[in-house]
Amino acid sequence: MYAYFLQIATLWIMMLDNKTLDAYLGVSGVITQTELPIVREQSRLGEYAVVYRTYREKQGGGFGDQIKHPYAWSVLVYVDSYLLAINSARGERREWASLDSAAQWLTSHGFSYWWTRNDIETFE
Repeated sequence: MYAYFLQIATLWIMMLDNKTLDAYLGVSGVITQTELPIVREQSRLGEYAVVYRTYREKQGGGFGDQIKHPYAWSVLVYVDSYLLAINSARGERREWASLDSAAQWLTSHGFSYWWTRNDIETFE
């Protein structure tokens, strides 16, 4: 039991920023949202996306107060079986304050279903 607890604690300690979180999830790289239609047209884009909880990096949209709202939602997609994070055209990680906003973005980009995961918040 002690070894099991240590294993779980180690995972939580490792994921203190988005870089280590992406490494834990196996993210291979990034793709900009403007490239999505191109890879979709080439039939290289996977069927589903992954919406996952990240540490907020940007301030804006009224929810940028990192003390009140330290987390955001980001999106991962599969391209040629590689898991890639979505960046904006400016090269920054795309973030959404709510799952509803992320869902609207996903449906507007042709995704009809996706997985959701939250590896950084604990629930009781």
